[in-house]
Amino acid sequence: MSHTRKEGEWMRKITTLDMTTSSVVNPKQKVAAYIRVSTSTEEQLISLEAQRRHYKTLIENNDEWHLVNIYSDEGITGTKKDRRPELLRLISDCEKGKIDFILTKSISRFARNTLVCLKYIRQLKDKEIPVFFEKENINTMDAKGEIMLTIMASLAQQESQSLSQNVKLGIQYRYQQGEVQVNHNRFLGYTKDEHNKLVINPEQAKIVKRIYREYLEGAILV
Repeated sequence: MSHTRKEGEWMRKITTLDMTTSSVVNPKQKVAAYIRVSTSTEEQLISLEAQRRHYKTLIENNDEWHLVNIYSDEGITGTKKDRRPELLRLISDCEKGKIDFILTKSISRFARNTLVCLKYIRQLKDKEIPVFFEKENINTMDAKGEIMLTIMASLAQQESQSLSQNVKLGIQYRYQQGEVQVNHNRFLGYTKDEHNKLVINPEQAKIVKRIYREYLEGAILV
């Protein structure tokens, strides 16, 4: 083989290698966000939608990120993990390798129970999936991340317990004042008047009377 032919083959190999190398594109990081509000009031739902827009814009405007999903729970307390289906779905998707990085507003939005919070963080760290808490500016994969997380999560749990206790005391006080809180939307036979007092709903009262009558006649078995 002549020197010219060898040189030509060598140049073709270099050219092919250069073309192959230049065509390699680093895969985008698969990013998800978790958002939550504790009640289903109109104001809270507006807040939820604002959070959703915020993270959608934030992730889509980053050329190195790919938006997987925005997981959102509404009207669910942060102390009840089994009542947060979207958080559990997020964790499940992480286990399946669908997510590389998680964004969330704060520790209190993610979980107000220290043990539950740390359980999930450690579970995700084992998968090398960081969680970034925007408000506290904490990345759980940083060296100081878990120390700060433990402190902040403990404070969040205390805040949640304090809030829960205040709510209980408020209800107790209203009971002492003769103000009984009843969800009339689920209280068949009653509604509320302009003074927020329970009053009989005549149409629904017919149904309640029929239920009792048929029960006494043996038509309804418990």
